[in-house]
Amino acid sequence: MAQYLAIKADHPDSLLFYRMGDFYELFFQDAEIAAASLDIALTKRGKHEGEDIPMCGVPVHSAEGYLLRLIRKGHRVAVAEQTESPAEAKKRGHKSVVARDVVRLVTPGTITEDSLLDARSHNFLVAVARAGKDYALAWLDMSTGEFFSSPAGFEDIATHLSRLHPGEILVSDRWMDEEGMEDLFTDWGSQLTPLPSVRFDSQNGEKRLKDLFEVSALDAFGQFSRSELAACGALVDYVELTQKGKFPMIKPPLQQASGDVMAIDAATRRNLELTRTMGGDRQGSLLATLDRTITGAGARRLAADIASPLTRPADIHYRLEMTDYFFADDARRETLRDILRRCPDMERALTRITLGRGGPRDLAAIRDALAETANLRACLTDASDVPGIDHAADRLGFHAELVDELFRALSPELPLQARDGGFIAREYRPELDELKTLRDESRRHIANLQAKYAEMTKVPSLKVKHNNVLGYFIEVTPRFADNMGEDFIHRQTMANAIRYSTVELGELEDKISRAADRALALELELYDILVGRVTEWGRNILQAAEAMAALDVAASHAEIAKERNYCRPEVDDSLQFHIEGGRHPVVEAALEASGDGTFVANSCSLGGDNRLWLLTGPNMAGKSTFLRQNALITVMAQMGAYVPAVRAHIGIVDRLFSRVGAADDLARGRSTFMVEMVETASILNQAGERALVILDEIGRGTATFDGLSIAWATVENLHDINRCRGLFATHYHELTVLSTKLGSLSNHSMKVREWKGDVIFLHEVGEGSADRSYGIQVAKLAGLPKAVIKRAESVLSHLEENGQNAKTNRIANDLPLFASVVEETPEPEAIAIPSEAETRLRGVDVDDMTPRDALALLYELKGLLPDE
Repeated sequence: MAQYLAIKADHPDSLLFYRMGDFYELFFQDAEIAAASLDIALTKRGKHEGEDIPMCGVPVHSAEGYLLRLIRKGHRVAVAEQTESPAEAKKRGHKSVVARDVVRLVTPGTITEDSLLDARSHNFLVAVARAGKDYALAWLDMSTGEFFSSPAGFEDIATHLSRLHPGEILVSDRWMDEEGMEDLFTDWGSQLTPLPSVRFDSQNGEKRLKDLFEVSALDAFGQFSRSELAACGALVDYVELTQKGKFPMIKPPLQQASGDVMAIDAATRRNLELTRTMGGDRQGSLLATLDRTITGAGARRLAADIASPLTRPADIHYRLEMTDYFFADDARRETLRDILRRCPDMERALTRITLGRGGPRDLAAIRDALAETANLRACLTDASDVPGIDHAADRLGFHAELVDELFRALSPELPLQARDGGFIAREYRPELDELKTLRDESRRHIANLQAKYAEMTKVPSLKVKHNNVLGYFIEVTPRFADNMGEDFIHRQTMANAIRYSTVELGELEDKISRAADRALALELELYDILVGRVTEWGRNILQAAEAMAALDVAASHAEIAKERNYCRPEVDDSLQFHIEGGRHPVVEAALEASGDGTFVANSCSLGGDNRLWLLTGPNMAGKSTFLRQNALITVMAQMGAYVPAVRAHIGIVDRLFSRVGAADDLARGRSTFMVEMVETASILNQAGERALVILDEIGRGTATFDGLSIAWATVENLHDINRCRGLFATHYHELTVLSTKLGSLSNHSMKVREWKGDVIFLHEVGEGSADRSYGIQVAKLAGLPKAVIKRAESVLSHLEENGQNAKTNRIANDLPLFASVVEETPEPEAIAIPSEAETRLRGVDVDDMTPRDALALLYELKGLLPDE
């Protein structure tokens, strides 16, 4: 307990997994927390200050599953292992406790085990730092070694975090009480890890990077600002802290300049469901629809590309040409994908090996993937005209010597852990083969001894067994005890068995033990040598893995483009936005999968004098789908993929905003309308002429005139101030008169037809404005009672008759907004409100009433009469 408490004192914020033989045990409050989180038994062991000590434990062999559950519930875990054997401890004194120490801190951003990670997603550890008035982010995926940094304005930090979706965020503890920081990190509470501000020192960060990459200057990696150095240094510092001095194979930091990727805020990502649906699922997102990658590294690269569309046409063309290469040759593409199916995840295997958490299977994974690089290069013929393919082929590298070494060294059947032994192949080391033969021959001697003793004692059921306490022993049932002669030395008596030993068996056991121990020791020595060679080759391995991922993504884009009939987009520095026959990739795929019909394609042109569309039409006609599909096509084009359209010409979009749908934010105490206004404010304050803005039903969450006023002013601001390309969907038909005032605004609507009293949605976009909203028809389709529908039609007819004289055309030229409406619209006639009795009677089915029901209704109606 003294040792436990001393270790726990050094890690007060973590649950302590304290190694006790084959279990990790937890005590005191840690045990209570873990038992509740893991739903395991809480017991007790010993006493402390007169009180029982709570205790629980988990088996070492299945600890990863328990770690995953604790990490997902927001806990950090310190893993304390035995750092010496019991025999070594006894040398220090008979009652000496086996030395233990924390060998690793397990946190959400530093996990590397396959069982704890999603193979197809990055797990970024992010640091946010400040130097003076400048902010920066650095992010690292410890499981793959990818390392990035970027300067950022304070207002852009939330956008970066939503793009990276980090597993853990490091910030200075000084920030916790600063104004504005609480709102910034509200959505990331469980991922937040405050650290002492000294860990965010830029000079210390620069020194750490130089030491890590063994350079005297960082100029070869980029010109880093002080805030970037502070963020990078904090990451490196934290990795060293949690890994207890061990480092994975980390790539030099890649600097991502501000503006290199399209800015997409959290609300827009949520609305567009880029990598996850609004419910948090991968299935149903754009990522799930487009993903045809084969490898884990390729899937992670694709997810990162979708989250970070590019903003430089040259970079986009570089990727599109790679896709062209595979799109044009079906046979080549399928050959490459067949090869990739044989390539394990090298990046994560290398990380585990360098951190000392790997095993023989990780060595084999690297061997098998590197072995395919020659086949991949052979597949990439005539690639000199495609820079991306040529570059990937070059980075695949040549690894024949290392691959041959690993093939000769590793057995066909491999254990998970090196300590289990048996992973070195026969004939790799003659001295190891001799030890294994001696060990195995000795075991055959054991079998021969068993047969000899059974015959000698006339006890056919006699067995020679082994356990960790007695070693090898002879076991017979009690009824044969008299058969055992003087040569058999009694060791143990149990209810159902008696155990013996012999001098001969003891000598043989010693011989076996020595041979097995020496064989395992030599195997572990050879394992360390192999790990050392792989580690030395680590940079080349990471380059090859990166090249495979790039090829996988390009082939995936080509595969989905062929499958779904996508086209190559034209992307340039213009302000054009022309999509001919565009389709929503996710909805189209869902319709095909369900067999519910064919998606109706629509075109959209937002260039020059037609850069802002006002879209009207009824609900369920497809306005939201049309809005989203144009945003998604933009994302796909700028990530370097083909798009679902007949033709697409897109001038670079630097910021994408989407305000589609409605939701409240209870965590911040915001109503649905307040959330809508906050998101709209963000758009109007940030959108420039290169932005693409998608807005749906602005102002619908408040009173009609309030909402119409807000929507009106928003359209004018987008047109005159932001001057961006945009789609503005609304039910406020009054806004359509703005097209007479705003030169770059045009009216469009969703086409519908009425047939025998029913409305048919054509899902087509046409020029002009809708003449009505068809809300009552939609309500009818939704199943509202007939009485409600009939009454709604009556009220609507009355309102239309009395409100149609409002001369809305004058609104566009005569502000304040509703002056003409107030002056010229006659006071509407009062609408008759049904009495309670009338309302009650409308809901009565007379034919279904019994006499008793009728009498009860009569009394009820009598009770509705007002008091005299």
